[in-house]
Amino acid sequence: MTALLPRVLRAATLCVVTAVALVLGSAPAWAHAELESSDPAEGASVAKAPGAVTLTFSEAVAPNLATISVSGPGGTRYEAGPATGSGPTLRVPLKPLGAAGGYTITYRVTSDDGHPISGIVPFTLTTPGPAAAAASPAASAPSAQPAPAPTAAASDDGGAPVWPWIVGAVVVVLGGAALALRRNRT
Repeated sequence: MTALLPRVLRAATLCVVTAVALVLGSAPAWAHAELESSDPAEGASVAKAPGAVTLTFSEAVAPNLATISVSGPGGTRYEAGPATGSGPTLRVPLKPLGAAGGYTITYRVTSDDGHPISGIVPFTLTTPGPAAAAASPAASAPSAQPAPAPTAAASDDGGAPVWPWIVGAVVVVLGGAALALRRNRT
């Protein structure tokens, strides 16, 4: 029985090392870019209309593959050009904002691994922007009801789930242990 113990320990160690290698080797498959911050920040109330929006991600994203739009009350769009930037930060210039109310930054970017990431960043403009002053007085009159705040969407649109890797690792470990025990009995 004492000669059996080193063989079982060796087989169990091999199974654990193999399982760890499988799990660590799969890590890049679930490492997608995530939105880390925005300017204006998510849910922020700003008094002065921003001239641009800035999004910062957890890893580099390609500006030429990014789509970023900014819409305000009534669905009016305010982006004044394409996304620019380098590394993890993208910037989009804005036209002068209009009425006070809820604004939404909608983005879709591509991670370094090619996975598309999308989401929504709502913010509120508390003072009418420069474009509201150019509108007719009737159109810029404040409404009796505040604009509803947009709801945020998840920033990850799928990707590979982690659970198959965990199940696979457990199967490998249990299978290796069973094989080692079976070989040692014969």
